[in-house]
Amino acid sequence: MKLFLARIAVRIERLFGFGCRPREAGAIVPYVGYATPEHLIVRGRVLARVRRRETRADQGMWRNFRQMIGLFRTAEVGGVTVKAQGVSAVADEEGYFTLLLPRGDAHGWCDIPVSVGAVTLACPVMIPDPRAAFGVISDIDDTMMHTGAYSLWRNLWTSLTGNAQTRIVFSDAVRLMRALSDGGRNPVHFVSSSPWNFHGFLTEVFDRHDLPRGPMFLRDYGISETQFITGTHGDHKGSAIDVILGAEPDWPFILIGDTGQHDAQVYLAAVERHPGRIGRVILRAPGKGADAEDLAYVEKIRALGVPVHVGADYTQALEALAPVAE
Repeated sequence: MKLFLARIAVRIERLFGFGCRPREAGAIVPYVGYATPEHLIVRGRVLARVRRRETRADQGMWRNFRQMIGLFRTAEVGGVTVKAQGVSAVADEEGYFTLLLPRGDAHGWCDIPVSVGAVTLACPVMIPDPRAAFGVISDIDDTMMHTGAYSLWRNLWTSLTGNAQTRIVFSDAVRLMRALSDGGRNPVHFVSSSPWNFHGFLTEVFDRHDLPRGPMFLRDYGISETQFITGTHGDHKGSAIDVILGAEPDWPFILIGDTGQHDAQVYLAAVERHPGRIGRVILRAPGKGADAEDLAYVEKIRALGVPVHVGADYTQALEALAPVAE
């Protein structure tokens, strides 16, 4: 079935010109990178061009829809060499690249000039402060901002008919993340099943609402004759948590998510894989709230000695975390 869907998707791409592979790199889309004990992980994507679109809060749904669909009309350039500080890598067939640079002694935010052909652009990298007390890993949909991801059709409607000016970020989520970040002292990471095409869109939304900046771990929704969207939400989120904990081995982490996409189950598995590394779990319960299955996973996490906060908002979590975030 997946192979059948993949072939149909490829034909749709070709029909609308999505799948044309330009030969010359004309732009680099930077993704926020991160650091491991040995390397700076510099990430981005090579495209032939980037479409710039102005959005207004009062523009119509049809214009919003066209702009959101346009995020997937990427003219990616694969197979080209990307360079930074004497290190090179080859972009994959979808244009994605990762460069591993020596870490050095720096910390905080740094911009790494990255070049492909005649194009050069700075890619930001977050290097954690050695004074950090803990790290934060947060989901995005229905955790930081309203999406309705617990309902497929509600999710699609919200995602495709709004824009960066109209998307709703929970005000208590902003307070929570700013308190936990402590002015950037504690590193913040975002994990979502949203496609990488949304990186710029999500960055704009977060910046507008003054959410702390941090690396995003999104999904590649690229399709070909033999591949459709692979893996599950849980697989992606669990793998991203493993990568982040491996990159920052010196402190515990707080996991933030929601019950709409079974984050309690994903986070229980993370607690079991990484004993002693998860200091707390915070879950928003959207829609009808946490069901019996979610609450059963919550109790299993608590039984392992990890505090869990579950509620329709983050009021209780903020009260309990006030001493932690000081």
